Amino acid sequence: MSLSDDTLRKILVQIQATAVQSQKAFNISQQQISTKDRERRKIELTINELQSIEGDVNMYKGVGKMFMMVPRKEMQGELKAQEKELADDIVSLQKKSKYLEKQFNDAQAQLRDIFHHAPKQ
Repeated sequence: MSLSDDTLRKILVQIQATAVQSQKAFNISQQQISTKDRERRKIELTINELQSIEGDVNMYKGVGKMFMMVPRKEMQGELKAQEKELADDIVSLQKKSKYLEKQFNDAQAQLRDIFHHAPKQ
């Protein structure tokens, strides 16, 4: 059973579009993962620095164009919450990347199957 050239062309265009879209989305999610991981590492280093400081030291947090004095425990709590949020974001982006990579590989496999089984003229 053979499909008309027009139908086959539409199917190929759709599969190629899926592959291209999946590849672009995969690259974007990889960039987002690296950005969020970089931010998480900065926060982790900041937390380590705060823990190494001994005594009752004034802590200041940037708020717009000014700095506000914040208690040490509150500052550490906020940083730990930000770190956890970024870690959760990274995990979800990694899951999304795996899905997009699978979708891209499936589209590539479909294209290979179509061209492999195509009648030779």
